[in-house]
Parts: sequence; structure tokens; C-alpha cells
Amino acid sequence: MEIVYGPESCTPPLLGGAVTIGAYDGVHLGHQMLLDNLRAQADSRGLVTEVVTFDRHPATVVRPDSAPLQLTDTEQKLELLAACSVDRTVVVPFDEDRASETAEDFVREVLVGALAARLVVVGSDFHFGHKRMGNVGLLEEMGSQLGFEVAGVVLRTGADGQAVSSTRIRELIATGRVAEAAKLLGRHHQVRGIVERGDYRGGPELGFPTANVAVPSGIALPLVGIYAGWYVRPDGSRHEAAISVGYRPTYYSYPESSEARPPLLEAHLVDFEGDLYGEGARVSFVERLRDEVRFDSQNELIDQMGRDVEQTRLVLAGWGDR
Repeated sequence: MEIVYGPESCTPPLLGGAVTIGAYDGVHLGHQMLLDNLRAQADSRGLVTEVVTFDRHPATVVRPDSAPLQLTDTEQKLELLAACSVDRTVVVPFDEDRASETAEDFVREVLVGALAARLVVVGSDFHFGHKRMGNVGLLEEMGSQLGFEVAGVVLRTGADGQAVSSTRIRELIATGRVAEAAKLLGRHHQVRGIVERGDYRGGPELGFPTANVAVPSGIALPLVGIYAGWYVRPDGSRHEAAISVGYRPTYYSYPESSEARPPLLEAHLVDFEGDLYGEGARVSFVERLRDEVRFDSQNELIDQMGRDVEQTRLVLAGWGDR
């Protein structure tokens, strides 16, 4: 997949493009269905598939106080889009100028001028442009004038009859229902970060060394608790992991708010010995095991951590190479 940063860097495809636009946070099953639709229609017309997305969620600029936590960082989003066999992704910088741009100007500058759109495929409830004034109806009106077709697609509904959306997935993750979120994502929710040095308690004192993964702010972490999941190292090796998201209440008091002190992600790699400091980690959440609790003694904590590791083995045993 070709990645282009900024529409001004694009060379319009000679035969025209089949284009979709959106934040594409999570690249979930609904997004994947839309991209399959885009690919099929592009192939039948001999067009190049092009995704227009942004270098940050537009809400972080338009309404920063209420911007949602993200399911993927930009690197992961681009990897997921590439796995969907997209020909080209255009990453558009989103700033105050872009936020104030009218929907009509965006269509003319980006869709037609930079991407030579002949077909535009978006979700049926898609909105864009200043004050979200652009929608499928506006695209259809401008398409009839500027020479592109428009398809508004209803995203796949989940088993509970609700539409697949990034908002719904965020709600599931925020309440610890990571197994349900995986059914809508088409994979386990994964976060990424650098392994930092902690308080040196996990290995020497507890017998369960952990990798303290510094997840960037703005990325969605699951509800505080203990999880079974996978830890992937930079060399691609995958390890079973008992994962803690929380505040280590046996040793430290809870903060007044998560904004004051975000929860810490610690992953114990089962049956692993080695130095992980400074490396990039990818941590995926498979199933929530229990709440985080405060223990009256360190020995009680050690006993529970042993049980957590055994439960992690049991949970992950059925996943094999999935």
C-alpha cells in the first residue's frame, strides 16, 4: 500500500480513483465490509482504491475536551488498512484550518483535485466538513456536477443487532468487555508502547516480573482489572501474558481521577526470561479475569498472581495460533 502524507503530495491516478473517507479508528468489521465494497466496485471499474484518513481524530481539534480515546494509533491504523488491500492511503493533517474548511471545498480540493475520484464510498451516516455540514446527500449532488458516483453503505450489524461502530467498541473496552469488542473488531484490542523501568517489585519480591508498558495518552485502555492476553515483541514472537491495568492498590492509594494518574499497564510474560526494557511492546486483550483488588499482605497477592497465571494459560489454550 502506498502511503501519502497530505493531499498536495498526491498524483491523481490516470484512470481515476475509488475513494472512501473517514477516521477509520479501529478498522473494525464495519470498516472492513465497506473497504471490501470499495475494492469490488473499484475492480469492476478499473479504478485505484484510495482511503482518505487523518493524522489525528478530528474531535481532538474540534472538541478537545470531549474527544474520544482512540482504538488504534496512526501506525496501527495504516497497517490494518494495508491488510485490507487498499492501494493508497492519504493521511490528511487535521488542524484548525482543515476544521474550518467547507465540505464543498474538501470535495473539490481533495476528492476531485488530488484523488481524481470517480466513485466515493462512505458510511450512510457519514458527515464531514465545517460543522459536519457535508453528508451523503451533498456528495451525491456534487458528484452529479463533478463526475463521480456515490455509494452510502450501512455498516455491518453485530450479533446484538447494533451497528458496528468505533463508539460501540470503545464502550465495550471501557467496561472491560474485551471479548465482545473483539467480535466487532475482528481481532483482539491491542495497545502499543515502550517498556519502561518500574519499581523493581515484580521479579525480585513477587516472583512475577512484569513489563511496564507506557501506552501513549489518548489510546483506549480497558477497564481497570486483570486480563489474559498476548504480548508481541519487536521480533514478532508472541507470548502468553497475564496483564494488569490499574494502580497496584496493595502498595499505592487510588488517585482522585484517572486524569491525575492514568492506570499502569503491566504484563507478565508466562514462562519467559529476558530483558524487555526499552523495546516496543504490542499487548492484546483476550479476556477479563477479575477486578483489581487490594490485598492485606504481599503473600496473598503472590498467591492470587499465581492463580491469574494459571487462568491465563487456560483461557489462551483454546486460541492456538489465532
